[in-house]
Amino acid sequence: MFDAAEYDRRLGLIRAEMARHGVDLVLIDHAEFLAWATGYTVSETMYRAALIPVTGTAWFALRALDAEPCRQASWIGDIIGFADTQDAHAAVAETIRARGHGAARIGLDFASYGCSAHALARLRAELPQATLVDLAGISDRLRAVKSAAEIDVLSRAAAIADSAMAALARTVRLGVSPREAAAIAAATFLRLGADSGETGPIVRAVGNNEFLHGRMGDDVLVGGDILHVELIPKVANYSARLMRPIVIGGAGATQKAVAERLVALQDRQIAAMRPGVAAAEVDAILRRGVLAEGLRPDYDNVTGYALGLYARTPRTSDFSYCFLPNAGWRLEAGMVFHMYASAQGLGMSETVVVGEEGGRCLTRTPRRLLESA
Repeated sequence: MFDAAEYDRRLGLIRAEMARHGVDLVLIDHAEFLAWATGYTVSETMYRAALIPVTGTAWFALRALDAEPCRQASWIGDIIGFADTQDAHAAVAETIRARGHGAARIGLDFASYGCSAHALARLRAELPQATLVDLAGISDRLRAVKSAAEIDVLSRAAAIADSAMAALARTVRLGVSPREAAAIAAATFLRLGADSGETGPIVRAVGNNEFLHGRMGDDVLVGGDILHVELIPKVANYSARLMRPIVIGGAGATQKAVAERLVALQDRQIAAMRPGVAAAEVDAILRRGVLAEGLRPDYDNVTGYALGLYARTPRTSDFSYCFLPNAGWRLEAGMVFHMYASAQGLGMSETVVVGEEGGRCLTRTPRRLLESA
């Protein structure tokens, strides 16, 4: 998916971080970090890791069953496959000792989903002379700012989301169920080249934010219902996201007014997304505005969170950088976020990249309330 220059850039970032922490070798077992650093990722069915020394040749240790797919996808040429009958942690540790790093300072992210308490204990037992150094949050930190190549892939995912939303706007009507709507979106994803047909929540919307993580239903939609649509297509594991509400049978004056105010506040928020601006300031534009205008009685959820690469981890959203009143970080050019607002059954969102002149939407669907025929 990415060329050699892009992976060289990423390798340079990893090795700079290694030098900063004084480690000789980095062990990568976080699925998203694996995909970003090596071009290949796989589930945690059995422990696996990529190993990158501060100088010298990197290698990958994983199930023999996965060795050939890894060779096809990764720039790493040294692939060591072990049998399912072997102890996976011991097999990975053996490759470390065999390459002369048994007594090295080895950096890994203790917060990685792959680095469970059990995995950490096993690695310490197998590498008693090594010093394991916590590189906490290294994956999220190095991946926070997207390259031009990554933004191009995110733009492709955003275009799929736009096409799927357009298909739903044309076809959702009285008598359709949320499940049928999801099937339309999923088919559009797959036809246009998304990694999978996973759609995100497509549900009947009730409340201010309760519906955002609602469960899909089979009940048919009737006049006055609001179908909340969140689309999360992925291309090469990079996810763009888009939310729109579809009112069945036409929207009322109050719904139209609420939608217009949400869009106006979100326009201001996105325009403020420039490098150096505090995340808490960006958050306040929407959060305080919604509360001041009485659109919601409270606003406890985030107003945006990081987007980028998602791969085989328990999390479906990346809150390493999110917009809250107490957020203590600042925006950087090239960061990409899912910015969303909700009130009274209506949810609107965009995939936004931070730029010098303010945020730029990668999703292009007109930001307005959609109405079925």
